[in-house]
Amino acid sequence: MIDFTTIEYLKTGNPKQIRAYEVLTQNKILSELAEFDPVLVGTIPINIAIENSDLDIICYWKDKTHFIEKLISLFGNETDFTIRETMINDEESIIANFKKAAFEIEIFGQNIPVQNQNGYRHMIIEYKILQLKGEKFRLEIIRLKQKGYKTEPAFGLLLGLKDDPYLELLEYKF
Repeated sequence: MIDFTTIEYLKTGNPKQIRAYEVLTQNKILSELAEFDPVLVGTIPINIAIENSDLDIICYWKDKTHFIEKLISLFGNETDFTIRETMINDEESIIANFKKAAFEIEIFGQNIPVQNQNGYRHMIIEYKILQLKGEKFRLEIIRLKQKGYKTEPAFGLLLGLKDDPYLELLEYKF
């Protein structure tokens, strides 16, 4: 399986993955966030991205105020920068967005180790499903995403999940 905790695998990926690698490394985005254990998650790592897919980076903060201050100092001057606090699944969450090169970038942080965050867990489960189901299934996910489906609902539809695909994917049995 791919080691998703590093972005080295992107160097030999499809053109969008290679471009993502270039943007992230040339701008030192992950290295600047190193103290927060940043991991790129979402559709680009698992090759189901569409035209407007963004770069989703999840982080683990121990001190929320320090994390917010660091995001503002690093990225506050970037195009369309915004930052907000919200509650997701009863967890304090910080979300920063901005544009860099051809990508929208979202940095998401919680006081939860990244490999325990739902964004990472979803990606790993989706990756395993894609490996099992093959290219036809992958292309169908992309088609649904192009029609406006979010990733987890697209998987839910194709897998026949009944209720909340965000929760049901976490319990998916292989």
